[in-house]
Amino acid sequence: MNQPTPAIVTQSAVRRLPRLALILFCAAYVLPGFLGREPWKNADVSAFGVMLEMALGHSSWWNPHLLGQAVDEAGPLPYWLGAVFIKLLPFVSPEFAVRIPFALLLALTLVCTWYTVYHLARQPAAQPVAFAFGGEARPTDYARALADAGLLALMACLGLAQLSHETTPDLARLAWVSLLLFAAARLAHAGNRHPMRSVLCWGIAVLALILSGAPWIAALLGVGLLLVLSLSRQSARPLVAETGWLTDTPAPKHDTLLWSALLLAAAFVVTVTAGLVPAPALQTPLSAIEWQSWGRLLVWFTWPAWPLMLWTLWRWRRQLVQPHVALPLWAVLVSVVDSAQSDQRDRALLLALPALAALAAFALPTLRRSVAALVDWFTLVFFSGCALVIWVVWFAMQTGVPAKPAANVARLAPGFVPEFSFWLFAFGALATGAWLWLVAWRAGRHRAALWKSLVLPAAGTTLCWLLLMTLWLPLLDFGRSYGPISRSIARLVPANSCVLTDGLSQPQIAALQYHGQLRLVRTESAGDAGCRSLVVAPEKQATLDQRVDLTQWAFKATVRRLTDNKESLLVYQRISR
Repeated sequence: MNQPTPAIVTQSAVRRLPRLALILFCAAYVLPGFLGREPWKNADVSAFGVMLEMALGHSSWWNPHLLGQAVDEAGPLPYWLGAVFIKLLPFVSPEFAVRIPFALLLALTLVCTWYTVYHLARQPAAQPVAFAFGGEARPTDYARALADAGLLALMACLGLAQLSHETTPDLARLAWVSLLLFAAARLAHAGNRHPMRSVLCWGIAVLALILSGAPWIAALLGVGLLLVLSLSRQSARPLVAETGWLTDTPAPKHDTLLWSALLLAAAFVVTVTAGLVPAPALQTPLSAIEWQSWGRLLVWFTWPAWPLMLWTLWRWRRQLVQPHVALPLWAVLVSVVDSAQSDQRDRALLLALPALAALAAFALPTLRRSVAALVDWFTLVFFSGCALVIWVVWFAMQTGVPAKPAANVARLAPGFVPEFSFWLFAFGALATGAWLWLVAWRAGRHRAALWKSLVLPAAGTTLCWLLLMTLWLPLLDFGRSYGPISRSIARLVPANSCVLTDGLSQPQIAALQYHGQLRLVRTESAGDAGCRSLVVAPEKQATLDQRVDLTQWAFKATVRRLTDNKESLLVYQRISR
C-alpha cells in the first residue's frame, strides 16, 4: 500500500511561471561569464589550450595533450567540442568559439533539470492529497510548478555560478549527469509515450560521461538508478491494481530497463577495449582539517538547496523508496561521496546540484509559510548587501570615492587602470532595476505559487553574478587571467624565436602560447633546439642545471603576476650557442 503524501496543494498554488520571464531568467544566468572575458586560471585556460592544440593539429584527438604533456583524468569528448567549434568558426576568436558549445551544455543542464522534476512530480506517490470536494492541484499543473521551482533552485545554488561558466570537462560532466537523471525520470514515468527515446537519452548520457573522464561515476550512478527503477516498478504493480490510478495511461514497456542496462554495459565494454576507462584510484582518508574544510564547502556550495533537501527527506520520509525521492537522492549520494574522495572537491560536488535542486523542489509543497518568509528575508538582505558592495567598489574604482575601497583595489591589483564602459554599466543598472522590481513584486499581495519562495534566491544569485560579469569584469580579467604576465614575457623575448620552458604548469603554457603568441619547447624534449630564451618556474630553478647547460644562459628578469606576488616566472637569455 502506498504511504500517504504530505503535500497539500490547491489549484491556485500551481500557477506557471511565465515562460518569457523564465527564458529571460535563464538567459541572464547563462550568457554572463561566456561573453567578453579572457580565459581564467587555472582549469579554464588549461582546457582552452588543449582545445586549441587539437584544432591546430598539434595534439592527438584520442589522447589530448598540451605541448606533449597528457591531460590528467579527462576524457576527450569535452575537448572535441571546443576544437570542433574552433575549426567550424575560424572567423571568430578561438576563446569565443569554444564557449559556444559549453554555453549550450549549461542550457542543456537547465532544461534537463526542469524536465527531470516535471517527470518525477508526475509520479503517483508525489501527487498532493486529493480533497473531498475537489480543488486540489491537477497533476500536470502541479508538475509544471514544481519543475519551475527545481530550475530556480538550481540557479540559486552558489557553487554553480563560476564553475558552470568555464570551458572545462566539469561542465560537460554536469550536463551529462543531468541528462542521465532526466532519462531515469522519464523511464520512471508510467505515462511516457516514447520509452525508447528515454533509453536513447540514457545511452547517450552514459557514453558521454565515460568519454568525459567520469566512467566510474557513470557506472555507480547508472546501476543505482536502474535498481531504483526496477524496485519502483515492482511496487507500482499492486498500487495500479488496487487503486487504478494509472489505468488510463499507457503502461511502460518492461524491456526499457533491460535495454538501458545493456547500453550501460556495452558502453563500458567499448570504452574499456579502447583503453579509455582507467582503474579506480584509491584515496587516503580525510584528516580532521580536511573534513572541516569539506563540510564548509558542502554548506556554502549547495546553498540554499541543502536545507530544502533535508526538509524534503524529513517530510517525504515515508516515500524514500519512491522514484521522485530515491532517484535524485542516489545521484546526490554518489556525487557527495565522490567529492569527499576527490582532490578537486568543489568540481566533483558540482555534479550533485541538479539532483539537489530536484529534491529541494519537493520541499515547497510542505513548507510552512513562516519558513518561506524567513528564506525571503534572508535572501533579500544577503543579496541586496552583496549587490551594494559590488556597486560601491565599482564606483570607488571609477572615482576614487570612497577612498578605502579604491585603496584596496589598488593594493590587490597593482597596475590596474579602470575604464568606464557604458554597455557594462547599462547591463548592470538594468539587472539592478529588475531586482528592485522583483523585490517589490515578491512583497506585494497576490496569489501564492509553489515556486514563489525560490524566486528571490535564484534572482539574487543571478544578479550578483551578472554584476560581477559586467561592473567588475575588467578587474576580474586583470586579476584572474594569465594574459598580463604572458604579454609581459612576450615583450622580453626575441621575436620569431622559440622559447624553452622548464617546470611550467599546463595553464601557464596555454596562456603563453595564446596570449603571448610564443612558440614553446619543453627542455625535456628539446635537445639543442636553438631557442634564444628560457622561461623557468621558480621551484625548478634549483635543479635547472640538470636539464640545461647554464653556462649558455644568463638571468634576465623575474615576471610576476600583478595580482599575486607568489606566482612568478623566471626569464633567461641565451648568451652562447
